[in-house]
Amino acid sequence: MSEPESTQLYLITPTDAELTFYTETLAPLLDQFPLACVRLGLASEDESAISRHADQLREVAHARDVSAVITTHYRLVEQLGLDGVHRVDAAKALRDIRDELGDDAIVGSHCGTSRHAGMNAGEAGADYVCFGPMTQSALGDGDVAEFDTFEWWSQMVELPVIAEGNLTLDVAETIAPVADFIALGPELWSTDDAAKTLSDYLARIT
Repeated sequence: MSEPESTQLYLITPTDAELTFYTETLAPLLDQFPLACVRLGLASEDESAISRHADQLREVAHARDVSAVITTHYRLVEQLGLDGVHRVDAAKALRDIRDELGDDAIVGSHCGTSRHAGMNAGEAGADYVCFGPMTQSALGDGDVAEFDTFEWWSQMVELPVIAEGNLTLDVAETIAPVADFIALGPELWSTDDAAKTLSDYLARIT
């Protein structure tokens, strides 16, 4: 997952996905759309369940030359044959994770809305940083990542940046010129037609 020339789509699997999701829903999407990476976003902490889902994700993604990363559980990356890990705790432990996984692994970091956290993550060895949420939600604290943060980052920092969290079509279109990746998860899975929704987002960001 290298720095793109134009904004690309990055998918996050449902937190409650069934094992059939990968072959029945994800595979057709990967066949139809140009996607850069898929992140396993399973809510379960059961290592056996995570492993079964990761195996399905890896097979589907790698067959289509798409990177597959896992949320949080970096110690499972090599064991499960994944491409890397996405951490949700900014720069915490990133140096150790980078040392353990090596230079070839993808190491990403969610940094909330903080440029400072993003810079720290980059210095600690992250391959990309992620800012969000992009709009407020009932579950959030009201803090959102501003356009100015992405604009500043795109002008001042070479490290790729992802926009994630409550991305409406209008916000995706607005942020695309200053974001390397647009991450979509619930925005797709909460609709009746994920393929159509994904097509709508792709049309807006390109």
